[in-house]
Amino acid sequence: MNIITVKNYEEMSKMAAHILAAQVIAKPDSVLGLATGSTPIGIYDCLAEWCKNGEVDFSKAATVNLDEYRGLDHSNDQSYYYFMNKHLFSRINIDPSRTNVPDGTEPDPEKESKRYEALIQELGGIDIQLLGIGHDGHIGFNEPNSFFDKETHCVDLTEMTIEANKRFFESIDDVPRQAYTMGIGTIMSAKKILMVVTGADKADIVAKAFYGEVTPEVPASIIQFHPNVTVICDEAAMSKIPE
Repeated sequence: MNIITVKNYEEMSKMAAHILAAQVIAKPDSVLGLATGSTPIGIYDCLAEWCKNGEVDFSKAATVNLDEYRGLDHSNDQSYYYFMNKHLFSRINIDPSRTNVPDGTEPDPEKESKRYEALIQELGGIDIQLLGIGHDGHIGFNEPNSFFDKETHCVDLTEMTIEANKRFFESIDDVPRQAYTMGIGTIMSAKKILMVVTGADKADIVAKAFYGEVTPEVPASIIQFHPNVTVICDEAAMSKIPE
């Protein structure tokens, strides 16, 4: 693992954006695995600006997102499809038909999980997967468990995740209780992994996930075993690492 400490969120965002842009410049038809949440917004702002200025061209690239709430359609402003379109897809020159997010409206979990997993394989796999990390160590919606889920699946969200996401909804009752997510095996099959972490509230889980034992009870710890991982943390997130 290549763990890089930067001063603040802005530096983290710019460095991560440079890595993603370099991937697309080197391989224009790259398959980018993308993430949602507040952490990647600064990254997407940089990429949108550079695309507008002609510094990076997404016209041949494809994307696959980590996850989507089950039950939300594309027009719902809390769906991850809506988020991605707002913060990135509508701001860059990517072909909309080559942007992919799990279908939250598909009522059959097995059908959607198999479809999305097959789609990733048809694209040739993920060249670089962008990840954040939850306070409990989840990546995508792979929650702490007694085993590592391998492929795309439907998951019941934990109370911690529901609580963390309630700020995006009118009330906690509106937060979906399930989501479709890439599995740990799907994530680990990406050729490269890029994880970004910011804030003192993530310091405990950074120490546990990257400096502790690899265990499905801390899903993000599995990336210690990936052959090509870059983790970019700000100083606050790195404040509790072991001496």
